[in-house]
Amino acid sequence: MMENADLTVTIRKKVYERIERLTGESGDPNVSDDVLKKMIDEEIYEAGREHMLTLVQRERIKKGVFFSIRGLDVLESLLSDDSVTEIMVNGVNDIFIERKGRIERADVRFENIKRLEDTAQRIASRSDKLVNTKNPILDTRLPDGSRVNIVLPPVAVGGPAITIRKFYDKPLTIDALLAMNSVTKEAADFLKDCVIAGCNIFISGGTGSGKTTFLNILSEFIPATERVITIEDSAELKLQNVANLISLEARGANTENENAVRIRDLIKTSLRMRPDRIVVGEVRSDEAIDMLQAMNTGHDGSLSTGHANSAQDMMTRLETMVLMGMDMPVSAVREQIAAALDLVVHLGRLRDKSRRVLEISEVSGVEDGCIKLTPLYKFVEEGEKDGSVIGGLKRTDARFQACKKLEAAGLGRK
Repeated sequence: MMENADLTVTIRKKVYERIERLTGESGDPNVSDDVLKKMIDEEIYEAGREHMLTLVQRERIKKGVFFSIRGLDVLESLLSDDSVTEIMVNGVNDIFIERKGRIERADVRFENIKRLEDTAQRIASRSDKLVNTKNPILDTRLPDGSRVNIVLPPVAVGGPAITIRKFYDKPLTIDALLAMNSVTKEAADFLKDCVIAGCNIFISGGTGSGKTTFLNILSEFIPATERVITIEDSAELKLQNVANLISLEARGANTENENAVRIRDLIKTSLRMRPDRIVVGEVRSDEAIDMLQAMNTGHDGSLSTGHANSAQDMMTRLETMVLMGMDMPVSAVREQIAAALDLVVHLGRLRDKSRRVLEISEVSGVEDGCIKLTPLYKFVEEGEKDGSVIGGLKRTDARFQACKKLEAAGLGRK
């Protein structure tokens, strides 16, 4: 009896032949999904007369053929698996996934290099973007908002590399973070009050620490009456309960290296769009100066994220990014940062792979030439049980000094 994988290849080939006879075209089928599924069913029926196929096998073959023609091939099964949070394709045979914070090898592979190349092109075409040997790097997203990075040869030596960061169909809430012990109720209530009151909050953390997810969750607390503008390299934010919302997305240069729209350009134009708050998905470069200036010119309650190993490291990185965009004394840069930001929330992944809020610190100004951070909450580890780290955020003895915004909002001192 022919193996299911071989039978899938045979049926797909016959379906392609039928499509070519019907349309006179080869390549991607110019037929509807219903017509395509009917063709596949008919070929499976014919194959079933020679091979003993169970209902489960028939359904598996049908999905395999359909997804390889119209969908994203073997990646479809991983995309539909809610337990998978990241997909990493390192070539035809090497596909890895992240599940519950741990990386493991997936039990699927591409049939050949052409199937992998076709999948990469299909992802690019869905967003009307171009990726080829001349432009071998592409950042894009799937229709559900999942973030995708594609790198093609010759840059990717081992064949096309595809990395997909999946997004939840239903965005996480603060209650979900409480259930996962990512944050304590006391700290969550404090952050809620700070968002409502219009504190400028910066979220820092390493790769995969959950910065974007946490930013989405904090957006739940933005008052529904406010106008919010989000600015991102690749649109990932899904702000909750914000009706008056404009989402802006940067654009890379075209093949002639023209017509790029940078984060800096979007921040500048957003100031003319009457925003109450500006949310910058992530700062990586000289756009940091524009973000800080926006925070310092009346747009209280603005939010942003950035990569760093600690809250204090984030301040140093912000200094560097500002200096990339403007020639000014370091002391002035530090004063600008300290005046713009109220809080830094630092996230991290512990050794058990859980994502936690590790620190909430107030930006207390400049002291002895350095930006001073005053920790208000610090993660305290209390032990380990069954491989899981036990612990949580503990309130420090420090008082929140920048309480005028809270008092103005009628929320009192913290």
